Amino acid sequence: MAIQSVESWLDEYGESHQNPTNKTIHWICVPLIALSLIGVLWDMPVPAAFADISPVMNWGMLFMMASVVYYFIMSPRLAVGMVLLMIVFALLLGWLDSLATPLWQICVAVFVLAWIGQFVGHIAEGKRPSFFKDLQFLMIGPLWLLSFVYRRLGIRY
Repeated sequence: MAIQSVESWLDEYGESHQNPTNKTIHWICVPLIALSLIGVLWDMPVPAAFADISPVMNWGMLFMMASVVYYFIMSPRLAVGMVLLMIVFALLLGWLDSLATPLWQICVAVFVLAWIGQFVGHIAEGKRPSFFKDLQFLMIGPLWLLSFVYRRLGIRY
């Protein structure tokens, strides 16, 4: 089986994201879903061995590290952008974790609301979300948005 190029993944993802309303919703909801998913993982209890490695080692950090490997396989240049985004996510999660409301509660609420937004967008689109075809599209959504930023900045990927 041939490995699919990042361009073909992005093109296929874009097929079900043509409607301007759906695109706008995705610009809001995809980052919120990614942030909230990482946040829920971030707040899960970790083995003591994690703390021995680093005080910031947690399930969310491990998920981000694994994601970076996936993104580097897809496109090293896009992976660099994702690393920068994940640094922002880590800083945001550190701040959210300092609030009185538990991080997991904030993230679950954001996750649910953002997914409702995604489905509203796909109703406007008239097409099912791509991840119904292949779960990898859950990882492609953030790359798809980042690819627009790269094109706007004239960065090849």
